[in-house]
Amino acid sequence: MGSAAAWALASRGRDVTLLEQFSPGHRNGASHGTTRNFNPGYAGPDYVAMLAEAVRLWDELEADGGERLLARTGVVNHGTDPHLGDIRNALRGAGLRAEFLTAADAAERWRGIRFDQEVLYMPDGGQLNPDAALPVLQRLAAGRGADIRHRVTVLDVAVADDGVRLTVDAGGRTEVLTARQAVVTAGAWTAKLLGGLASLPRLTVTQEQPAHFAIRDEGALWPGFNHVPGQGPEFADWYSPVYGMQTPGEGIKAGWHGVGPVVDPDRRSFTPEPAQMAALQRYARTWLPGVDADSLTDVSCTYTTTVDENFVLDRIGPLVIGAGFSGQGFKFTPVVGRILADLATGEGTAPAIFSASRPGVR
Repeated sequence: MGSAAAWALASRGRDVTLLEQFSPGHRNGASHGTTRNFNPGYAGPDYVAMLAEAVRLWDELEADGGERLLARTGVVNHGTDPHLGDIRNALRGAGLRAEFLTAADAAERWRGIRFDQEVLYMPDGGQLNPDAALPVLQRLAAGRGADIRHRVTVLDVAVADDGVRLTVDAGGRTEVLTARQAVVTAGAWTAKLLGGLASLPRLTVTQEQPAHFAIRDEGALWPGFNHVPGQGPEFADWYSPVYGMQTPGEGIKAGWHGVGPVVDPDRRSFTPEPAQMAALQRYARTWLPGVDADSLTDVSCTYTTTVDENFVLDRIGPLVIGAGFSGQGFKFTPVVGRILADLATGEGTAPAIFSASRPGVR
C-alpha cells in the first residue's frame, strides 16, 4: 500500500520518499509471493466501486510497467454463502461479469475442485502477482521522482507543529527526517509504530499458514476459489471459509482465512500450527480431488485484521494511515494508493466505512 501511495503521489508531481524496513522481495509481511486472488465477491457499494476502479488501475499498471500482473483465470465462490445472489447483482450493476453455474457444470469445467451446490463464477477475477507488482509500483514511482529507500527502519514518529519528524535507522546510522505529512502503511507494525499518536481501531496480527499442494491432475483447469462451509459433521473441523488458487510452478494454494495464532511480527515462528494444517490437508483430500493432499509446502504470511474486517483509511493531523487490510486488501492496492494520496493532498476523502473513528471497532 505504501508503494501504491508513492506511485499515486509521484504521479501528481509530489515530493515523495518511500521508506521500507526490509530488503526488496522480503517475506516478513503480508504482500509477497506470486499469487493473491483478485476475488470480486463483494456486494457492498464501496467495495464494488473500488473493484471496478481496481480493474482499470491494474490494467494501467500493466501497460505502464510492461509486465503482466493479473492472470484472469476467473474466480468461483461456492458453498453456503447466502450473499451470492447479492454479489452477482452488485457486480453486474458495476459492469463486472458474474453468473451462476450448477454444481455439475462447474465440475465439468474445473474437475480439480469438488462442488456440491450452485456456484457463482466471476470471469473478471484471477490472480495478482505481488512479487511483480511491488517492483512495478516502485519503478514507476521512482521514474516520476520518488526516492525509494529500502533497509530503513522507522524507530519513532513525532508530530510537530509543521508536520512530522521521523527518527530512522539507515543501516546502523541514525537519521532524522522531516515532512509535512507521513503516510503510514506499516502492516503488522502499525500499532507498534504509532503507539499513542493516533486512536486506531483494534488491530489483531495473526500468522496465517496456507499451503501449496502438489497437482495430481495435470489436465485440470484452476480458477481462484472461495468455499464457505455448510452445516453438519462434514464441516466440523473447518476453521473458516477456505480460499485458494493455482500458483504456477508451486501447486494449488489453499488456506484458512484469518484464524492463525496471534503473533508479534518481530517474533514469528514462520511454522504452521499443526492442528490447522492437518485440517487443511483433510479439506484438500475431500474437496480438491485434483491435488495430492499428502504432498505440500507450507507458506507463511501475516494478517492485520480489524474487528469488522474493513480497512483503516484515514487522516489524523499530519498522519495518513492505511492499515487493517484483513487478508483481503491486495486486490485493491492501486485504489488504496489513490485514496491515501487523496488524503495526503487534501484532494479527496475515504469512504466512511474505513474511518479510524467508526464505532464498534475498538
